[in-house]
Amino acid sequence: MKVEALDKMKQFALVTGASKGLGRAFSLELGSRGMNTILVSLPGEDIHLLNEEIIQKHGTTSVFYEVDLSDYDNVISFTKLINDQYSIFLLINNAGIGGTMKFEEANVNLVNKIVQLNVMAVSVLTRQLIPNLAKQAQSYVLNISSLAAFNPVGYKLVYPASKAFVNSFTKGMSAEYKDTNVFFSVINPGAMPTNDAVIDRILKQGWLGRITQLYPNDVARKSLNKLFQKKRPYRFNPISELILWILPSWFKLPFLTGIVKREFSKP
Repeated sequence: MKVEALDKMKQFALVTGASKGLGRAFSLELGSRGMNTILVSLPGEDIHLLNEEIIQKHGTTSVFYEVDLSDYDNVISFTKLINDQYSIFLLINNAGIGGTMKFEEANVNLVNKIVQLNVMAVSVLTRQLIPNLAKQAQSYVLNISSLAAFNPVGYKLVYPASKAFVNSFTKGMSAEYKDTNVFFSVINPGAMPTNDAVIDRILKQGWLGRITQLYPNDVARKSLNKLFQKKRPYRFNPISELILWILPSWFKLPFLTGIVKREFSKP
């Protein structure tokens, strides 16, 4: 973990999974808006480089922590440190993990890690930081779900179910905190070409993967615009919306499962 002496009068936005992809885009977008950031990533992902980039580009205060949030004890100790040292006005629960393979071939540790990171970490981080968020005049929690939350599909292990949890959790918290100063929201983006592995997956999905892909910078900018206006989440891709809401389930489930199966099929 990286620890620095800070003025607790400053307010910070905390971003998990900040080192790459959408988390990186959120971090840079927040910096460009003059907001102080706490960047959280796994060890060994060079988060210090992004931290320095934000400071140099935008002149904001930014700090970083390297934490494996799939470990419950890590989450508890990390949130205690955050509550002791910082004032948080925004929590972006972005860290998550998935996988594409036959369920019976999946390592049980991977299945457990998906649940721990996508469900436990989101829940416990939010629970532990709520008192901190509630102290601010206005604060926000943005949970990052997925289009997979709306559509069960084969070969994605427990990822769609874990993201369905994120949706349900956010709706419940939004109702509970409706008349408070803590605003909850969730976004459900589709695939984004954030690294070579994801790009390969999108290509293997064929025409559907290519026309429904999104770009992290656009998603981050549009999501924050909606969040700070306390408006409904941005709907990113009309083609994805069409597939989700128009096509009947009897067609959609086998169709999408077949598309996903291409991701690990041999060329």
